[in-house]
Amino acid sequence: MTSAALDEVSSEQEERGAARTVGAGRAFALLLVITGAAGLLASWVITVDKFKLLEDPGFTPGCSLNPVVSCGNIMKSAQASVFGFPNPMLGLATYTVVIGIGLGLLAGARHRAWYWLGLNAGTLFGVGFCTWLQYQSLYNISSLCLWCCLAWVATIAMFWYVTSHNVRNRILPAPAWLRGFLGEFTWVLPVLHIGVIGMLILTRWWDFWTG
Repeated sequence: MTSAALDEVSSEQEERGAARTVGAGRAFALLLVITGAAGLLASWVITVDKFKLLEDPGFTPGCSLNPVVSCGNIMKSAQASVFGFPNPMLGLATYTVVIGIGLGLLAGARHRAWYWLGLNAGTLFGVGFCTWLQYQSLYNISSLCLWCCLAWVATIAMFWYVTSHNVRNRILPAPAWLRGFLGEFTWVLPVLHIGVIGMLILTRWWDFWTG
């Protein structure tokens, strides 16, 4: 086989290999970095305040503003340490990973389908866990934590945009109309999701907000 033929075969193999990987645009990469940083900041502040609370049970976190917006009540609850350690410590690890992925994409990284599916599974777990915490916060603990709310918003945006990316790039199977919709209106889904949570918060303490 001639060298020209070998070069052609090698080039074809490289193209096939590239076709099995998927990158992302700058806007999506920046979204991962920004939402990851927001979640990391929230996790860091809550973790620091949690350790201060363990050292001094009388410590009042700075975001404990009133009977409803009370980070202290959240931190003292059993739900704040579901896995045997403070929940935000999980965020310290996972949001850092998301920031790393976003920075890699900004540098031109491309990943295989299993990698994107893994990220999607991670964000799905994150949004599911946040949903459970939201329910606990509203209806069992009866308090809100502003830093937790920041982490919720970041995770929700992250999940919907990662899912949209995977659908649009055919990593997740979906009909053509859905790919088209997500190509133009991905922002609608996190806005609706966050809007529903906002309405639940508003109605849960309606007398307090209006009184």
